[in-house]
Amino acid sequence: MVSWEYPPRIVGGIARHVQELSEALAAQGVETHVVTPTHPDAPDEATERGVHLHRIGTPPSPYGNFLEGVYAMNAALEARADALLQELLQGKPARAQRKPILLHAHDWLVHPAAKALKHRYKIPLIATIHATEYGRHGGIHSDLSRAINHLEWELSYEAWRVIVCSDFMRGEVIHALNTPYDKITVIPNGVRAEKFHFEFPEKERVAFRARFAQPEQPLLFFVGRMVREKGVQILLQALPIIRAELPSVRAVIVGGGYRAHLEEFVRFCHLTDAVQFTGFIPDADLLRLYRVVDVAVYPSLYEPFGIVALEAMAAGTPVVVSDAGGLKEVVRHEETGIVTWAGNPESLAWGVLRVLQDPIATRRRVQNALESVQREFNWARIAQQTIQVYQRVWDEFRATNW
Repeated sequence: MVSWEYPPRIVGGIARHVQELSEALAAQGVETHVVTPTHPDAPDEATERGVHLHRIGTPPSPYGNFLEGVYAMNAALEARADALLQELLQGKPARAQRKPILLHAHDWLVHPAAKALKHRYKIPLIATIHATEYGRHGGIHSDLSRAINHLEWELSYEAWRVIVCSDFMRGEVIHALNTPYDKITVIPNGVRAEKFHFEFPEKERVAFRARFAQPEQPLLFFVGRMVREKGVQILLQALPIIRAELPSVRAVIVGGGYRAHLEEFVRFCHLTDAVQFTGFIPDADLLRLYRVVDVAVYPSLYEPFGIVALEAMAAGTPVVVSDAGGLKEVVRHEETGIVTWAGNPESLAWGVLRVLQDPIATRRRVQNALESVQREFNWARIAQQTIQVYQRVWDEFRATNW
């Protein structure tokens, strides 16, 4: 696998996806190597939970010439993966290997390296497309977006098969990248539900929650990047409507990124005492937050899947989401959570109040959500589906001229 982020380097959802998928594959006997950029808090070479990690090069900086940084990163990734493939193949062509050897690239940022390796070693390439430039920005509006869109198209073109995380994303990849329908496999994201099952004594829980709200104050929770498509601004617009009925409601907003405009809006609406921005927080605190909040709210305007909603469901936290993208495939309205209209603060406020004012129905949805996570979104099942794609690609490769 080639990925531009992997824990402890976490920018978005790709890092967790690649980590948990690769570890689940390793647990099912697949020899899994991940080539990814270096990080000061992690060794360059390591084996963690059965996954062989090769960290090299540096990720592109958002400052300066971004695309130049992407290509520099890819040169380093390609060099390390090249040495790894030489070692694995030991001078033999891939087709002669007893065990399948496949390339799996995650998103356009590693496409140049993946494409070069595919053609040099004549190894099938599988691509997971987690999101598209078209979807993130509601179209292609700049030279940089056009360049990214082209790299996404080329990755889809070069891949033997394309994996996406939702039916929504399949439609988007067909529309934005002209990928054939029958070239795409839908495999959902997953979550490790067990990571939320840790000892959290009541005294400790009360003390932790007091950092954000008093016991009698309902606590809303949002986690995500401070970007338009994640919809935190919709939550802030909905908050005065919610507080008109429940004045003691508080909100904690977690995530990195530029937020000065959001803080200014909070001051303008006299919500300073009701909203707390934490920025990025350690995983230990994030897991505890899921366990102490009353509602997890994800009002995205664009969301290929919505893994944060899955995490809340696994933690036993009631969820309110928008109907954007793949969220409505993860959360079933009135069964496992509440689904509201995207971009509509009044609808979002209705959903939050529905959860807070009807605890009996809320508990039923939480129980349904836990069962859904365990049944549909566990990594063992997802790894099995991925292995089926790998086997299909390898069988087609062995039966076909390059």
